[in-house]
Amino acid sequence: MSRTDLSNYSNSWYPPTIGAPAWKRLLWYFTSWVFFESTWFPVMAPKIALLKAFGAKIGEGVVIKPRVQIKYPWLLEIGKYSWIGEGVWIDNLCRVRIGANACLSQGAYLLTGNHNYSKPAFDLMVAPITLEDGVWIGAKAIVCPGITCFSHSVLTAGSVATRHLEAYTIYQGNPATGIKKRTIAEC
Repeated sequence: MSRTDLSNYSNSWYPPTIGAPAWKRLLWYFTSWVFFESTWFPVMAPKIALLKAFGAKIGEGVVIKPRVQIKYPWLLEIGKYSWIGEGVWIDNLCRVRIGANACLSQGAYLLTGNHNYSKPAFDLMVAPITLEDGVWIGAKAIVCPGITCFSHSVLTAGSVATRHLEAYTIYQGNPATGIKKRTIAEC
């Protein structure tokens, strides 16, 4: 029976620059640590400006709370009036697109990278994530690589999305399954 052999691990196919030279990545790590991952800098306008300066596409009215981790802002797009809650981790080894009026609650995790457990060298795998307009990702929920959460879908607290989420559907559990349709009352 074959065994895992991490001495053969190589992600050489994954570009080391990841859309940015080494100096930019290093500068981002420091900037992220000081302004995003800490609790002492709650002001949002400079955070938005910094994300844009590092290549993120950010719409108007976006809210970013303290202790947010973003791997590579140049691979991030956030639509207008979306909320990124405290402790959210956007682990974007590749493109993450968050639509307008979306909400990522406290501790939500967007995971674009994983490993192939069936390969002896535990090969790295990456795939983009898309959250369409009006999506709500609950507290401590996880969205796995390659997932699209279609318009106004909901992933409840602590749930894990391993498959695409249908529009206007509420999902719960690990793995998340649809439990009912989402209806939004008229004002």
